[in-house]
Amino acid sequence: MWEQNSCINCHTLHGEGAYFAPELSNVWTRWGGQEDPATARETLKGWMASQPSGIEGRRQMPQFNLTEQQLDDLGDFLEWASKIKTQKWPPNDAG
Repeated sequence: MWEQNSCINCHTLHGEGAYFAPELSNVWTRWGGQEDPATARETLKGWMASQPSGIEGRRQMPQFNLTEQQLDDLGDFLEWASKIKTQKWPPNDAG
């Protein structure tokens, strides 16, 4: 999913990629995925469904119209990425 949708063109993962949108290596942690993976997945699905937000003056994420399976795959990827030893990267919780 990361490569198919060129997420790296806007986001960073472990500091690699573009700086237009937030770092995603710790988004699973920020959404509480370690304690409650089901809620983190629902948060991901809700976030993806609400894009673009249409909020004036904010950068907008496109609507990718991902299938349920693609969203689950993306959740798996973000969960996996959150478990990589990164020597405390990103330097803050906000990514």
